Amino acid sequence: MAERRQRRRASGALLTAGLLVCGGATGCSGSGAAAEDARAAADPVQTLRQAADALLAAGSSQTRTSMEMATGGTRVTIRGEGAYDFRSQLGRLTVVLPQDPAGTPEHRPITELLAPGALFMKNRGAGVPADKWVRVDTATLSDGNLVTGGATDPFAAAEVLRGTRTASYVGATEVAGVAVRHYRGTADLALAAHSATDADEAALRAAAKGFATADVPFDVYLDDQGRIRKIRQRFSFVNGQQKGTVAVFSTTLLYAFGTPVTVTLPHSKDIYAGRVAEK
Repeated sequence: MAERRQRRRASGALLTAGLLVCGGATGCSGSGAAAEDARAAADPVQTLRQAADALLAAGSSQTRTSMEMATGGTRVTIRGEGAYDFRSQLGRLTVVLPQDPAGTPEHRPITELLAPGALFMKNRGAGVPADKWVRVDTATLSDGNLVTGGATDPFAAAEVLRGTRTASYVGATEVAGVAVRHYRGTADLALAAHSATDADEAALRAAAKGFATADVPFDVYLDDQGRIRKIRQRFSFVNGQQKGTVAVFSTTLLYAFGTPVTVTLPHSKDIYAGRVAEK
């Protein structure tokens, strides 16, 4: 693991150095949109495998998330918003659940704290006192917390790209007014776990075993510094009740890179020790 961390730091340093060298108006080779497209299409698999390192170089960002799942003929969308520190792998999200079809009053927003190997949730409901947090070990979840929390951990979403097996360059476009390059491909969760940081390795291994398939189709949009601006991933899991495969579409937007992020994890006395009811 130590050797892998050293390789990753070296990779991140090379990536950062390359961005500094190539950051001029004329670039490293060629010029104009045609040359840029040629560079983007040259090796999309390797480009995407380095996307997580570009986020480490960026340090932090604000984020918006959405998770869509079709169930019972109804498409449900869960939305989140917050900020994330990629280097410490700490984040804070406010997640809003949709009103259910029966017309039940809107759920209170859930506060989620993302930490290496753990997910903390407040206002979880299901019998948990309002002033208590629920702590979940992400490595024990069959999906590695890629979908359980209603939002995919932004850095985990990027680490999935370390397992990119096939990818193609779609073309240049914009996300929220920022020029980006659009790629489409498929990642393998087991391969991603092999190359992930120590904090995400166990969770991604669990997801590779727990999902209906370890393949994750995706669309991702990178800015001119190789940072993810938008990523949409499709996860498939087995619905035990209906004995069928359910597709979950997770979308993560990243912006305002360098935003200061402060996350204070709850003390043990503030964590609920009782049984959480099934929802």
